[in-house]
Amino acid sequence: MTPEEETDALLDALGRGQSPDSGDPAARLLAALLDDVGRRRSAVSQRRSSVSMTPST
Repeated sequence: MTPEEETDALLDALGRGQSPDSGDPAARLLAALLDDVGRRRSAVSQRRSSVSMTPST
């Protein structure tokens, strides 16, 4: 597999939410950052759903 194909495979796996099987520290860091972003998005989404969008009168 060429380096470009390896990079594409890694990015595809990360896009599907899979952890890299790589011992590459940069790939593990990218996976951790994506996981962190996903958790933050989930927390924001939960906060938004708990706020009523109906104006009080």
